[in-house]
Amino acid sequence: MKIGFVGLGNMGAPMAANLAKAGHEVTGFDMAAVSVEGVTMAASATEAAKGADVVITMLPNGDILRRVAGEVIPAMQTGAVLLDCSTVDVQSARDVAAQAVAAGLHALDAPVSGGVGGAAAGTLTFMVGGGDDGFNIAGELFDVMGQKAVHCGPSGNGQAAKICNNMILGVTMIATCEAFALADKLGLDRQAMFDVVSTSSGYSWSMNAYCPAPGVGPKSPADNDYTPGFAAELMLKDLRLSQMAAEAVDADTPMGRAARDLYAQFVEEEGGKGRDFSAMLPRFETRGRG
Repeated sequence: MKIGFVGLGNMGAPMAANLAKAGHEVTGFDMAAVSVEGVTMAASATEAAKGADVVITMLPNGDILRRVAGEVIPAMQTGAVLLDCSTVDVQSARDVAAQAVAAGLHALDAPVSGGVGGAAAGTLTFMVGGGDDGFNIAGELFDVMGQKAVHCGPSGNGQAAKICNNMILGVTMIATCEAFALADKLGLDRQAMFDVVSTSSGYSWSMNAYCPAPGVGPKSPADNDYTPGFAAELMLKDLRLSQMAAEAVDADTPMGRAARDLYAQFVEEEGGKGRDFSAMLPRFETRGRG
């Protein structure tokens, strides 16, 4: 396929490189001066989109997505697919999709899970909202960039799935870190704690696959001084999106709200920016009940 790719940052660059490596013709654009192996760089997003079968965007937020969509949609050919892999608010995803469909395009919102490592390895999971035709066209690209693509329903539902998933992740990571800090003060060895919880009803991905305690469980960012696999500020972004969505539909999410507030405090007041989101554990270690 002929692919335009707008947004070649930490996630977008390896995704675009994998598409080029698989034999697709990829033209890319980023606001920063970057080069990506196998990707032809364009002078603008509009130029990258011209003549493309699929235009992929990987952008920081909904406002930037709306601006870029306003540039690329008029340049795209009828029947092409606008595939947005950014994590943005649900309303921006739905508004951009409506704009694309009105222009004779297919529109998909397809945020990802798997982080920079998954982008490089081609093992991302895509949560996809949009029509069946667009999903089928993009299917072979999902196969190159990831290991799984779940069609979640109409436009916006990919974003809905991502923020619901990450709200659970934020809440469970906080609970896991709290429990380790409590175990320390109760004199319970961390390895014993892991051995019990990882095979009992406290089992979770945060504990079993991404344990926040260094030297316990599978290797995780905790074993690398909390160098980010998934940065705390990105978790905060997703938790804020979850609460924007909850407010829009009048959903009661007290745990999600509490997790947002704790990560905001951690990132903005306690030096958490630039650390992995599991660095909540050393944060709790140093605090009393207060």
